[in-house]
Amino acid sequence: MCYSLSATKDQEVCTLCVAEKFFTYWNPPRVRETGALQNSANCSLRPTAAQEQRQVRMTTLTHRTRRTEVSKSSEKKIESEEDTNQERSPDNEDPGDSKDIRLTLMEEVLLLGLKDKEGYTSFWNDCISSGLRGGILIELAMRGRIYLEPPTMRKKRLLDRKVLLKSDSPTGDVLLDETLKHIKATEPTETVQTWIELLTGETWNPFKLQYQLRNVRERIAKNLVEKGILTTEKQNFLLFDMTTHPVTNTTEKQRLMKKLQDSVLERWVNDPQRMDRRTLALLVLAHSSDVLENVFSCLTDDKYDVAMNRTKDLVELDPEVEGTKHNATEMIWAVLAAFNKS
Repeated sequence: MCYSLSATKDQEVCTLCVAEKFFTYWNPPRVRETGALQNSANCSLRPTAAQEQRQVRMTTLTHRTRRTEVSKSSEKKIESEEDTNQERSPDNEDPGDSKDIRLTLMEEVLLLGLKDKEGYTSFWNDCISSGLRGGILIELAMRGRIYLEPPTMRKKRLLDRKVLLKSDSPTGDVLLDETLKHIKATEPTETVQTWIELLTGETWNPFKLQYQLRNVRERIAKNLVEKGILTTEKQNFLLFDMTTHPVTNTTEKQRLMKKLQDSVLERWVNDPQRMDRRTLALLVLAHSSDVLENVFSCLTDDKYDVAMNRTKDLVELDPEVEGTKHNATEMIWAVLAAFNKS
């Protein structure tokens, strides 16, 4: 085809064809460059086999790292749960303790003082009444209802400091709630020794007799009957009938006795601050209530002497010194000071 403008009619060329040929002739490098750029872009976007293998390796390593982190976190969680369980069940707690039956300090003292078959305490025991009242004060303090006022220059001794109300929320125990009501209504406040005397009824002030807790042993025994530890019977004593409460759940009493025996024998720590608070309080109350003999009477002679001597050394400590130590329960030592003075 001729591109001359002077061609004959047979050789006449369409102007559009000429323009197309002209455009194609002068622009092929640009077109080829554009195609090359597109091909290079497509090649750059398409990963090679080496890159694909590297990506697969990185993905595998990432999954392995995540699995390792998850396993480590789960192990740490399990370890933290085990530590929490160990804190909740300390070493000084008997692993055979019954978790279904929760006894107050007063119930434990009365249970230790009761004769299993007869169902009553010794007629010659005149200390258990004040011991039960002291147990009420310690129980309220451990439950965060009362506390001793802070020491001052004029009131440094435990027996000089007043019992103050911290919370009047009900405890669920009739005796504790009744005592809490008396403490709340009393103005001015009283000391630990005065409260033990008022709750026992040992006062010469007739206006203070309203604070006496009546039928304490019978009410505590009924609580133990409801918990399935005691039962109720009637016994005839010559001229009158007497309600007794023989022990039916001897396992619970044996567990309690074993707990106290171990605290002064196998698990003796020779430091009251390292002892379990409730165990320490029960030792003090059992000794003051004169029922500790029932706990140690079944031991051999050697173990009996060791247990009694260690308990004697414990209760003969200076409450004023022990009460000021770190993490000390002041109410326990205040009650012991009150018993030592009386």
